[in-house]
Amino acid sequence: MDKQTILASLTPEVVDKFRMAIELGKWPDGRKITAEQRETCMQAVMIWEHEHLPLAERTGYIHKPVKEDGSIVGAECDVEHEHHYPNMPNPKGAVQPVKFRNK
Repeated sequence: MDKQTILASLTPEVVDKFRMAIELGKWPDGRKITAEQRETCMQAVMIWEHEHLPLAERTGYIHKPVKEDGSIVGAECDVEHEHHYPNMPNPKGAVQPVKFRNK
């Protein structure tokens, strides 16, 4: 399934149900969510949030404090650096794209 197909099928209500299922480990009807369903829901939520929400409202957003001089603490680490991937033989350009399984 490609990104546009996923986005076309998602509504804010569906995304909220996915978030709740991920958090509780079960669907609204009480059935347990499987590991594969959880992974799929998380991918769908991330895609939807990336397209519809500002950065500060997305799941996993971490607010960075502002120093007295107006600079943002940790801003230098918003770009990938070698120290982020100490075990990789070639860490440059190590940002990994989200991979979707075709079914």
